[in-house]
Amino acid sequence: MEYTRAGKPAEEKDLINPDLLVRKYYELVPDPQLASQRVAFGTSGHRGSSLSSSFNEAHIVSISKAIAEIRKEEGVAGPLFIGKDTHALSECAWRTAIEVLTAAEVEIIIDSRPYTPTPVISRAIIKYNSGRERMADGIVVTPSHNPPEFGGFKYDSTSGGPAPDGLTSRIAKRANEILKDWKKVERIPFQKAISSIWVKKLDYRGMYVEDLAKVIDFDAIRSGNARIGVDPLSGASIDYWEAINDRYGVKICKLRDTLDPTWSFMTLDHDEKIRIDPSSKDAMAGVKAKLDEDKAWQNLDLVCATDPDADRFGLITEEGVINPNYFLASAVFYLSSHRKWGKDKKIGKTVVSSDLIGKAAERYCSGAWEVPAGFKWFVDPLIEGRVSLAGEESAGLTLLCRDGSLWTTDKDGIVADLLAIEMASCGSAPRDVHKQEEKEFGPSWYKRVDVEADLEVREAIKSLSPEEVICPFIGSEPVSCITDKTMEGIKFGGIKVESRNTWFVVRPSGTEAIYKIYAESFSSSEQLEVAIEEAKKLVEKVTPKTCK
Repeated sequence: MEYTRAGKPAEEKDLINPDLLVRKYYELVPDPQLASQRVAFGTSGHRGSSLSSSFNEAHIVSISKAIAEIRKEEGVAGPLFIGKDTHALSECAWRTAIEVLTAAEVEIIIDSRPYTPTPVISRAIIKYNSGRERMADGIVVTPSHNPPEFGGFKYDSTSGGPAPDGLTSRIAKRANEILKDWKKVERIPFQKAISSIWVKKLDYRGMYVEDLAKVIDFDAIRSGNARIGVDPLSGASIDYWEAINDRYGVKICKLRDTLDPTWSFMTLDHDEKIRIDPSSKDAMAGVKAKLDEDKAWQNLDLVCATDPDADRFGLITEEGVINPNYFLASAVFYLSSHRKWGKDKKIGKTVVSSDLIGKAAERYCSGAWEVPAGFKWFVDPLIEGRVSLAGEESAGLTLLCRDGSLWTTDKDGIVADLLAIEMASCGSAPRDVHKQEEKEFGPSWYKRVDVEADLEVREAIKSLSPEEVICPFIGSEPVSCITDKTMEGIKFGGIKVESRNTWFVVRPSGTEAIYKIYAESFSSSEQLEVAIEEAKKLVEKVTPKTCK
């Protein structure tokens, strides 16, 4: 399908009705017989919309009860840290979860403020569990950067990061069993639950902001002269930036101080949906245009952004939105000389991230540690100290503390932005470093394309083996490798085809009716487009139905 409105302002027909979303959350009851209405954990928890009966009260009752049961089976006896973002469905789902968890006698730690960024929950779990036997876990009620009509419910294990597949599969299976008779689940009415002995409040912001100096060099930021703005994009980080300024004596100018649950200020993403992705040039076109219109670049060198749960970052300069792959590669260069562990550890990257990151990791550090898509794959390498920085092409990263200890095991958009600010303050502005790396490694052209595909096509791609793939060339470049595994030997649920200077990956989405093509070329932009077409041809050859 060809989209003509990408990067253009949203129209009235594109905007949600928050009251309708909340009403349908309670009114519509999912049919457990329909796959589209059952509980399904993707790479980051269960997601859906109340309008399509895929994210409703029944789902959250069932998932919360399943978590209560399975954490008990796992011997998790400590508190459960819970937070929510600014999506319209997050508040009602958060309330439902508290009603169920308190009835199950689970100790809950809630925020003393309305909204909690995803990385703050991860940090709270890690900090609490240090040196304790009674371990804590957590829940973040968020669909992350997904459209305003979505709701999301993510379980963090005692590691502080996204729960592994085995655990989420058990939760989903049990939740779907409960879903068949969900009204029988015991609950405590919200007002009674929130004042019960099972609920305690914590100043999450105070804890997190106080710890930020463990991971970011604020002396460098204070002594630099970079002029910085930040746009929280009506997300959970909205009241964190003043606290950071006050605590560390830095000057980061917050550019947006209002909440808009429709996100009407965002321009349409590549598929003409409102998606709060701070790294997307289409979604951020309106933000960039407003900065230009206001002549903001006369007073700012860099504008940072975070998505609704602040696990993703976005960086904008007068030249445009910085590709997150390029920032990750520039961060590798910077950290190698500005952290004591900089050269000694590997850099975590996903199989679909730019090879520029791998080239930088080989040159400046101890190489790359490659995993499948999904931040949960970085949890163990971070805990075990195998990687110092873990980053995704979709604008998610975390890194170790300055002393080499663990910071978070989930993506941290706030820290990513602060790292970019630190770099700019030290004369290593991310875009400038990227230009230097291009001179060293050569220019790179990278792109991701989403292709509509039904379940049969997606399953065929998922089960495809390298031996079944016939692709001798990418354009004029002979293919040197066809694989379904990362460099670490982990299957990633797709196929990667590589030549000397070009590669592409085809991978089915676990939550949407699409498959994804990731491609990169160090030859030319034309070769990149050739790779994308070769990927589509590959899928057409090996699947029983062609895609739309």
